[in-house]
Amino acid sequence: MDKQAQLEAFRKGIAQFITFNDTEWEVFTPYLSFASLGKKEHFAVEGKVCDYMCFITLGAVRYYHIKDGQEITGYFSFENEWMSAYKSFLKRTPNTNYIQALEETALVMISYQNLQQMLNHPLLALKMERFGRLIAEYYICCYEDRVTAFITQTPEERYIILEKTAKDIFQRIPQHFIANFLGITPVSLSRIRKRTLLQ
Repeated sequence: MDKQAQLEAFRKGIAQFITFNDTEWEVFTPYLSFASLGKKEHFAVEGKVCDYMCFITLGAVRYYHIKDGQEITGYFSFENEWMSAYKSFLKRTPNTNYIQALEETALVMISYQNLQQMLNHPLLALKMERFGRLIAEYYICCYEDRVTAFITQTPEERYIILEKTAKDIFQRIPQHFIANFLGITPVSLSRIRKRTLLQ
């Protein structure tokens, strides 16, 4: 995907939070940068401050922690979604998890430094303040949905919802990561998949 196509995807993606007129867009875009991650490459690692928030224009990533030597997958992000170790990004504190590309992944990025500059820019400040508030609300809602699912739903219910909302995840993400995300073993995931196929 070339940079122009990435910018167009990014402009559509950011529109759920803020929109720019053409003059504002011309001022805004120089603050953006581009990066790509190879499969298994990390965007964020434990112990380092995360300097970027990103919009994924192509690819998939997983968020995971390591506990007692075991990787625990907590979340996935795909095309047209935002990605960051957001607490580390905002608070400038060492990150507590890992974010790893599962496919070749293309990103449009906003650095912490550039975000601060935009928050002080006379033309962009109000919109970036609004963007900051709305993206924080977005992350809070994602987190609450995740916690609620583990409290109120069975693994099979979580699987069925995942199948409805992100059907191609089963073609793109290794089974053991999905099982880990659902809080079950790969064997249990296979059993659930067989049961739901027979229904």
